[in-house]
Amino acid sequence: MKASTGISNLLGMTLPQLQELCVNEGFPRFTAKQICDWLYKKRVDSIDAMTNLSLKQRSRLGEIAFIGRETPVRCAVSKDGTKKYLFPVLDGHYIETVYIPEEDRATLCVSCQVGCKMGCRFCVTGQQGFHGNLSVGDILNQLFSIPEYENLTNVVFMGMGEPMDNLDAILAATQVMTADWGLGWSPKRITVSTVGIVPGLKRFLDESQCHLAVSLHNPVPQERLQMMPVQKAFPLNEVLALLRHYDWSGQRRLSFEYTMFRGDNDDQLHAQKLVEALKGLDCRVNLIRFHESPEAPYKTSMPTTIKAFQDYLNRHGVICTLRASRGQDIDAACGLLAGKN
Repeated sequence: MKASTGISNLLGMTLPQLQELCVNEGFPRFTAKQICDWLYKKRVDSIDAMTNLSLKQRSRLGEIAFIGRETPVRCAVSKDGTKKYLFPVLDGHYIETVYIPEEDRATLCVSCQVGCKMGCRFCVTGQQGFHGNLSVGDILNQLFSIPEYENLTNVVFMGMGEPMDNLDAILAATQVMTADWGLGWSPKRITVSTVGIVPGLKRFLDESQCHLAVSLHNPVPQERLQMMPVQKAFPLNEVLALLRHYDWSGQRRLSFEYTMFRGDNDDQLHAQKLVEALKGLDCRVNLIRFHESPEAPYKTSMPTTIKAFQDYLNRHGVICTLRASRGQDIDAACGLLAGKN
């Protein structure tokens, strides 16, 4: 999220955008592919490092553009190996990015906004308000500027912000990540989350093949509204109706995130209503232990209650797993990102 200076941020630009830039500057059209290789294959942080461009081209490119790489200012390390990086963005604000290593994979949880407009009552990010959208470069910088980049197997857009509220940047970032001229990743390595903003969700489903995770958290409409204000504008039944128009039996996966709150959404009645709501959808449910904070008026469900809820869903045909809680001791777990320096 850079200040507007009339100078282009190269990181995040697509091949067509770079071709347009090169044509406008009188460079050969193939120069755009060379720049892509330097940006996304070799991950350079300096225009001077693009050694197969002429000195004249590099000099001119340095006048009109910059790479846009920004190193994190802090790294907190959890006892379980999770790392939380703090990145500076516009106007003195910060965002947080979480690196989660496992035996056979390494996932990066990236942010797409400074704060969030959605105001979910259980989320620390949602309680701090909205301060701006991240640019495509800001989003990609979270991947490119951590030491563990080469280890990454998956990226999830589950950090600060609502992806469907910054959809242009999300689609552009995932295009860079999946295009042959970019990182060349399979869309199966990327999951994008949403609370259910229907217009953005429809566009995402039409324009992307990345996995989708929907934040559900309560199948009872009035109760969900108390937790998630988005329920008023985009009721859960409208979200589910839209999802039923798409094929989920192929490569793209649909999951629902369900945070467990003691006495609020964790009994058999809620489990039963959740099964009814998801009937006929090829999907899975990820249960999440709630991580208590002073900002949220909820408590963590008991382990036995979570197990009973999980067993009920599995017995009734809904694949249900309990997501491992990672990085809680450094406030890196679900719902705890605040971007504080």
